[in-house]
Amino acid sequence: MPLLRNEEWPEIGELVIATISRVTDFGAYVSLDEYEKEGFLHVSEISSRWVRNIREHVREGEKVVLKVLRTDPEKKLIDLSLRRVTNREKRDKILQWKRSKKADGLLKRTAQKLEMSPEEFYEKAEAPLEKAFGDVYNALESASREGAEILIEKGLPKEIAAALAGIAQEKIKISAVKVKGILKMTCAEANGVLKIKEALLKAKKIGIPRGTEIKIFVVSAPKYQVEVAARDYKEANVILKKAVDTAVESIVKAGGQGIFERGQ
Repeated sequence: MPLLRNEEWPEIGELVIATISRVTDFGAYVSLDEYEKEGFLHVSEISSRWVRNIREHVREGEKVVLKVLRTDPEKKLIDLSLRRVTNREKRDKILQWKRSKKADGLLKRTAQKLEMSPEEFYEKAEAPLEKAFGDVYNALESASREGAEILIEKGLPKEIAAALAGIAQEKIKISAVKVKGILKMTCAEANGVLKIKEALLKAKKIGIPRGTEIKIFVVSAPKYQVEVAARDYKEANVILKKAVDTAVESIVKAGGQGIFERGQ
């Protein structure tokens, strides 16, 4: 479960989290948080503009996102750049680092709860999660949203899956995205109101993934708001289309009409 990769060396072009350890007139020495190794940030790689005073750009104890330019394991040298890191790369790397730290903490907490050694827990839980989800935090998010079943499906023992899911649901809050629109339905048949209700009920009962939700509100007859909450916009839009298509198909078969307009 450790974040540190003591025996590994970063790859050229890789983004790394580093802590400024010492500033000189020629650059700054840094500690690579993920590798427990030291690197050097030359003054020419600090900014695309002329650096009058290096300490106006970096200071001891500051955490920064840097790009690896060169490595030499034999000489134990790692050259780094700050100016070649875009704002988006910086944001993405910091988010990734925070997620990794949080995941590591939750894994350690789960291992302690189950009274398992780090080595045993890695073999039975962490390694399978990385293989199945590509990233441990992604696995924990899925467990927070869908429960232990999603972990059991990937081969985790029930006891470990239940413990992980419980801690994930306590510590990871999932922010759902929402998409919506107005569904206008009319039916001139004698039992038209009943047919509309049946169509809306069918829309709500379509099969949807765990952790997603469909809500339908009456705006003012014949207008009904359809709202879908899901983990991302792609999934939400697929569910919304399926729900609306189901309702429209049902009301058309009953002799009515249905028109849908996307909301903002």
